[in-house]
Amino acid sequence: MTSNKRFTTQSLKKITLVSYFSLLIFMPLWLIVLSPSQGLSPILSLCMFTLPLLLPMKGLLKGNPYTFAWANFVLMIYFLHSLTTFVVSKEDRVWAIIEFILVSIMFLSASYYAKYRGQELGLSIRKKK
Repeated sequence: MTSNKRFTTQSLKKITLVSYFSLLIFMPLWLIVLSPSQGLSPILSLCMFTLPLLLPMKGLLKGNPYTFAWANFVLMIYFLHSLTTFVVSKEDRVWAIIEFILVSIMFLSASYYAKYRGQELGLSIRKKK
């Protein structure tokens, strides 16, 4: 274990959870209240942009490093959504930037949490010789 880590695993977990719950609140708020879609019903918007975020909730709350790692795959949906919206819709650029920032913070903190917590637990993906 290196001693020059900037963040502890507990602080990385807190950062991840704050950005996770912020994203979980922000997405329905944006897509239903702040700038409702003309082509999607509110229920479809909720299903498409909230349900995927609910999948890793249990493991994130437990602090499971494996969940923190695979949750990043779910985040790619929101990463692509934010970049696409930023390019396509001028009126939604501010919301897309907020989504991008929340996703980026969660992605980085979850990645480092999974790495450091996995090291603390002795988990490895490399084959031991």
